[in-house]
Amino acid sequence: MIVLTNVSKTYGDGSTSASVGRRETRPAAHKTDGRQHALWSIDLTVESERCVALLGSSGSGKSTLLRLVLGLIVPDSGSITIAGLPMQPDTAQRLRLRVGYVIQDGGLFPHLSALENVTLVARLVGWERDDIDRRVETLTTLVGLSASLLSHYPVELSGGERQRVGLMRALMLDPPVLLLDEPLGALDPVIRARLQDDLRRIFKDLKKTVLLVTHDVGEAAFLADEIAILNDGILLQKGVLKDLIERPQDPFVAEFLQAQRPRWTDALGAP
Repeated sequence: MIVLTNVSKTYGDGSTSASVGRRETRPAAHKTDGRQHALWSIDLTVESERCVALLGSSGSGKSTLLRLVLGLIVPDSGSITIAGLPMQPDTAQRLRLRVGYVIQDGGLFPHLSALENVTLVARLVGWERDDIDRRVETLTTLVGLSASLLSHYPVELSGGERQRVGLMRALMLDPPVLLLDEPLGALDPVIRARLQDDLRRIFKDLKKTVLLVTHDVGEAAFLADEIAILNDGILLQKGVLKDLIERPQDPFVAEFLQAQRPRWTDALGAP
């Protein structure tokens, strides 16, 4: 389970005026203090073995939220827990080993082969060679990657192949939590559709807790159990797509979904 409670993040001079336990009704981005409020008083829970997709316009705070969960940046206020353990500076390194992270185009190290990318963290934490080999064999089958490609460098792989390698790397230590930041955004439609099918199967088979960032409502509806919509750093609404469409709690929710109507009508099978 991932739980964010009253989480705010500010960039620029100073820190957020909100403190732990204190809330304000609107983000201080509307104030003239020279600070940029990336996230404001976020409360979000991702239940174990469930997938939540984060939707919103560019700059709404989606990727910042993922980086906070991973412990790459520290919130100004509020708390984050993963499987009941607090994400904070003294626990971040240990907790990151329980989280797989996938970004657009795989985020592979260009000077390492696909195999070296996949096994990097396992080697750093001292896995035995036989254990690494068995895990790699399992993962190549799971993600549908030819074992012959493991000796190739990222530049020698297609976009879809790089993304599969990135997913293998994220799953290598068998973490209970997966974070995916626009993992399919750079792929052509055919490859993207195939990987969407594979991701949904993997989420179901492995029973991972997943937080997914995407701009695509149809993709979110296909992959996620619930959708959370952000705007200007505020979490406006969370729920299943049908409820968001029929009962929007903010004008932006209705506007955002209406702008992508062809995508969600396909996802829901609506006329």
